[in-house]
Amino acid sequence: MTPDADAASSLRRADPFAPLTSDMLDVGDGFELYVESVGRAGGIPAIYLHGGPGSGCQPDHRRLFDPERLHAVLFDQRGCGRSRPKGSREHNTTAHLIADMEKIREKFGFERWIVVGGSWGATLALAYAQAHPERVSGIALRATFLGTRAEVVTGFTVRLPHFYPGLHEDFLSVLPPEERDRPVDAYWRRILDADPAVHGPAARAWHDTERILSEHKPARTRLDLASLNVWRTLPATPFMEAHYFVNDSFMTANQLLQNAGRLAGIPGTLIQGRYDLLCPPETAHALAKVWPGSELRIVEEAGHSLYDTGVRDAVMKSIADLASKSAR
Repeated sequence: MTPDADAASSLRRADPFAPLTSDMLDVGDGFELYVESVGRAGGIPAIYLHGGPGSGCQPDHRRLFDPERLHAVLFDQRGCGRSRPKGSREHNTTAHLIADMEKIREKFGFERWIVVGGSWGATLALAYAQAHPERVSGIALRATFLGTRAEVVTGFTVRLPHFYPGLHEDFLSVLPPEERDRPVDAYWRRILDADPAVHGPAARAWHDTERILSEHKPARTRLDLASLNVWRTLPATPFMEAHYFVNDSFMTANQLLQNAGRLAGIPGTLIQGRYDLLCPPETAHALAKVWPGSELRIVEEAGHSLYDTGVRDAVMKSIADLASKSAR
């Protein structure tokens, strides 16, 4: 055993969630993806899809998977996290991400795997499973999002003023009056503008508003307007979100609902916070109605976040349940 391998083995004995492997995978188009695996080599295969689009996998995501039963893969999508080039949106579409997942599956030699994702990760999980149903042994979704423009617009123009009217006023105030009638489109234009004086305040305001909407009990409910023009590191997700959402997530209208029949025979669980303002229960309910073999599990007293009360435990249980079905 090499010194590096010996050190990695010792680390896994001390921490069962330490990576088995971590590599940069060349997927073409100038992209290298950060890919890691955790759990037990030879265990039940699984893959985790992070949200955003634009965020990345975190160490805690490894802990969703039982290390004694599962062999789970986590990766940072194109332009995200530790993948290179960071922030790149060229050759970055849903079809590209699906193809990347197939390259990852082939790299590990998995015939089929459990696909796990939340929010945008749920969108990608559904798109992948509908493209390659023969490669999926089960699907665990949190906060079902179908990747449509209508879902985003409704969240920021209907639920936002209904639940946080003051925050909504802050959100609109970042835009000139003539752009406030279609604020979501205006924000996307500004976020994708090359001028930092334009995209900086818009990206910060979008990110902070979205974060408040994502938490059941947010620490604050207004924007710090004075800080939006102050230099600080820009969040990554608004740029990738604007890129994807202005292009309808690079899918046809209502694609994931219309193609839900392709999921027939694949067991799935839909974990849904009762008070999710970004991805409300109606979306998960609509998907469950047209997906034979799926089960909707509502988490009361929870919103959108994985870390709202009860959500993380529900996701872990759903993965364990799917692993049991896969083992049978």
